[in-house]
Amino acid sequence: MLDHCSISHKVLWSRSFTPAAAQAAASSSSPVNSLIREALIEGRTAEDKYEKDGYAVKWSFVNDLELIFVVAYQRILQLTYIDELLATLKNIFVKLFEPFLATFLASLHAATSGSAIIASGQSAASWNFAKAFENWDAVFDRILHGLESKAAQDRKARYKPVQISIEPSPPSDDMSTIPSQSAETTVDEEQIARNVQALKNRLRGKGARGGRRGPGRSDIGSGRESLPGSDSDTPVKRKTKTKTQRKWGEQAPTESDMASLDFSYEKPGDADANRGSLDLNALVDRDSLGTRTQNGMYEVKDWEFGLKDSAADDMISKALMSSQTSKPTSSSGSLGALGSLFARLTGSKVLTEDDLKPVLEGMKQHLMKKNVAKEIADKVCEGVGESLVGKKVGGFQTINAAVRLALSNSLTRILTPKTSTDLLLSIRTKLSAPLPSSQQRMPYSITFVGVNGVGKSTNLSKVCFWLIQNGLRVLIAACDTFRSGAVEQLRVHVRNLSMLGVNGATDSKGRVELYERGYGKDAAGIAKEAIAYARDHDFDVVLIDTAGRMQDNEPLMRALAKLVATNNPDKIIFVGEALVGNEAVDQLTKFDRALRDFSAASGGVGKQRGIDGMLVTKWDTVDDKVGAALSMTYVTGQPIIFVGCGQTYTDLRQLRVSNVVQAILSD
Repeated sequence: MLDHCSISHKVLWSRSFTPAAAQAAASSSSPVNSLIREALIEGRTAEDKYEKDGYAVKWSFVNDLELIFVVAYQRILQLTYIDELLATLKNIFVKLFEPFLATFLASLHAATSGSAIIASGQSAASWNFAKAFENWDAVFDRILHGLESKAAQDRKARYKPVQISIEPSPPSDDMSTIPSQSAETTVDEEQIARNVQALKNRLRGKGARGGRRGPGRSDIGSGRESLPGSDSDTPVKRKTKTKTQRKWGEQAPTESDMASLDFSYEKPGDADANRGSLDLNALVDRDSLGTRTQNGMYEVKDWEFGLKDSAADDMISKALMSSQTSKPTSSSGSLGALGSLFARLTGSKVLTEDDLKPVLEGMKQHLMKKNVAKEIADKVCEGVGESLVGKKVGGFQTINAAVRLALSNSLTRILTPKTSTDLLLSIRTKLSAPLPSSQQRMPYSITFVGVNGVGKSTNLSKVCFWLIQNGLRVLIAACDTFRSGAVEQLRVHVRNLSMLGVNGATDSKGRVELYERGYGKDAAGIAKEAIAYARDHDFDVVLIDTAGRMQDNEPLMRALAKLVATNNPDKIIFVGEALVGNEAVDQLTKFDRALRDFSAASGGVGKQRGIDGMLVTKWDTVDDKVGAALSMTYVTGQPIIFVGCGQTYTDLRQLRVSNVVQAILSD
């Protein structure tokens, strides 16, 4: 078994498996300290294993992140999985924590250069490694257990006792030694086999043809037989079943019969009936419910990027498989590299375009794999390259590490909101603003726009649930007067939302209503009427649902711009898919430009209004390929307010910049 394992820059993580090993690790003369002093700094060993005080020590490097992985065990033990363990630990640890480690190194270098505080606001001495690597113990246990089990199985297979089995000797090549067999016996066996097969064929044909025997009977004596489905069989015509028509009785359906089958509108008493039949637990996911602050505000959860247990297990298994197929590299191969690094701590290199070109090309391909639009990936990498040309890189830092750090800073700068994303604060500010005594308070209006089929109505209902939970009265305006079923869809959402409780209440009746005028009407006029209705009936927020518009369809975009110019909503939210890829640039650029141009041409109070924020849907379908967030933010300069990540009303999340950057930079 192992005695000690550690991951060091300064010591980031370590574990001792015996009290003696723990005591030895704490002393200055420990095998690990001796390894660093004698083998790494002084270069006094050329072997792939270092031995000290009865311990054998093996190590591996990650030069880009300045990490040393060390494993110590009793020299007398023959542990065959040590090289595989080091390779697996290095691979998985870097994949899990590379963004954190890159930021830590940046802070450390900034501190040594005289600037103790960097953009993240943390000093080099204030990092909490225990919290950062709190999940690493479980991952390490799974890796170690898997390798130990594999080694135990290999030992069992290697020392498996030989089982002596008495078997007849192999047949001789001498034909004279083969026992003779009578021809009669052979013929009898063949005939029996043919008889059995023929009987099966007849029974099968009897079942398929209703007992009628086909003309091709088996000739048992000659061994010739006709199988079902052969050319000799008579084809059987099967009767095709026709759809049974619905019988309405002797007379045609009456108007009352047709009315009972019409579900396009809610009938009196339907709400009470639905209340009893609808499973309210299916409308909300208790695990994804937000949290309430001390002042009673309901906040949606943050989207968190991290490997689930299954994903970590898959990564471990893949790493184990790859380590089996590839030959483990010896530690001595990297020894000279690290020795030269220790010797060149004060050295430096000035980066040139030729140095950065291959690294930036790899970064661009990585961004595109993360679903970042190609045009955006080109521009981001170009900006990173310009910021690094002429920069001095020294010490442990490599070109790849410098580019990765610069890319992380660039992504953080792009994704950081330029305006407030606190939508609830904006609503309460408007509602609490003082007004003249003769003027009525206007509701806060939010218009949801986007292309077809991205989930505007569904995610509008999620935002409505969030607003209701914060004690606001919401009016939903059905301004999609084109798509069949759009009004009915919103009616169902309003019915469901009215049944859900608010902060312990039994329902939300009266807190949400639907304003609709059917189909084929002017959407701008319906929105204006809805805002007036909300003002007269003391609604706090109006959520305006619009029809899907393709960015290249000028007549439809003019109609949408007319709605914006006429009603001047407080917030225009673009709803887009997380799967959009390269289309994000075209969609958002043309959508924003069309809104600004056509709203200015339409006149009204909402001249030259563009997109104010974004809501990204289907976020749960992309895993760590979250590049659409970067593309959308880069094009518009506006923040992502929410992301939709499920099918229930609670499946709404807020994005933190650090989580998105970590997901984009992850392998």
